[in-house]
Amino acid sequence: QVQLVESGGGLVQTGASLRLSCAASGRTFRDYATGWFRQAPGKEREFVASVSRAGTKTDYADSVKGRFTISRDNAKNTGYLQMNSLKPEDTAVYYCAARFSALATTYSLESRYNYWGQGTQVTVAS
Repeated sequence: QVQLVESGGGLVQTGASLRLSCAASGRTFRDYATGWFRQAPGKEREFVASVSRAGTKTDYADSVKGRFTISRDNAKNTGYLQMNSLKPEDTAVYYCAARFSALATTYSLESRYNYWGQGTQVTVAS
């Protein structure tokens, strides 16, 4: 089992930045690929970004490319999502996810992840 706890969400103005954190416990974090997803009110949960187990590969949704950066610190068992130039359409609950991965690859499908955090709210005011 892997337990994931997100933090860092909040209410910000358009153009501001936030950094979300995902603290992992329970298993060897470096063996797990991680991802961030988000769900806006009335919408389905969608992929935001993913990073491979060693942090060598990343993948982003087109809507966040150039603004968001996913990273991880395996020594601290923590993943991050740096969000810059935030827009009102980025408003959502953001979820951290993890899955065991023997390969250095990323995963963009929600169904590929076994473990999920409880989510953290990000609200961007216009």
